[in-house]
Amino acid sequence: MAYDPNVSNLGTFVQNAPTNGNGAGSPSGFPFTPPNLTDLGPEPDFYDSAFTWEPKYENRFIMSISDVPAFLIKSSAKPSATNGKITLDHINVQRYVKGKTVWNTIDIQLYDAIVPSAAQKMMEWFRLHHESATGRDGYSSMYKKDITLESLSPLGEVIEDWTLKGAFLETVNFGALDWSNEAPVMIQATLSYDWAFLNF
Repeated sequence: MAYDPNVSNLGTFVQNAPTNGNGAGSPSGFPFTPPNLTDLGPEPDFYDSAFTWEPKYENRFIMSISDVPAFLIKSSAKPSATNGKITLDHINVQRYVKGKTVWNTIDIQLYDAIVPSAAQKMMEWFRLHHESATGRDGYSSMYKKDITLESLSPLGEVIEDWTLKGAFLETVNFGALDWSNEAPVMIQATLSYDWAFLNF
C-alpha cells in the first residue's frame, strides 16, 4: 500500500521532536515543519519500491580468464579503486586534490580438479610471466590478460559486466595437503590489473 500522508503522524513527530529540551526543529528551539512531507523524500515511491527490488547475490557470477575453466573459479572479489591524495600547503592551512588512482588487487579461489587441472592451467599462465627452468621473463603482451566478471540474475541473465584490463598474476598459491583434512584442494591467486570498467 502506498504511503498516505493524510493518515501519517510523521508530520506531528517532526513538529514535536525534542531538541535539547527546547521544542522541535532547529537548535534554537524554534519548531521546524517542512512545507510538505515530500521534502523528506518521495514517500509513496520510497515505500512501494522498498518491497519490489531484487538483490544481486554473491554466488551468482562467472569469471572468464582465457585458458582457465570458468567453472573452477569458486570466488572472486569485485574491483575496487583508491584515489590518492595530494596536500597543498598554504601558510596556516592545507587543502587537498586528487592524486593518482590505483586499482586494488583482486583475490580469487579455484577448485583444483584432476581433469581439467586448475594447477596446470595456472602454472601455464605463470610461466608466461617467468620461466623457472631458464630464468627468463615474458613480455607483458604475453602474460597480461583481459578478464571478464559477470553477475547473473536468478534466470542466468548477465545483469552486471566488469572488464579487468591488463590483469596478471601477482601471487599464486597452489594450496595445501593434510592427512587429517578431507577438504578439496583450493588454489589461491592475487590478480593485479591496470584498470577496470563497469560495462553495465
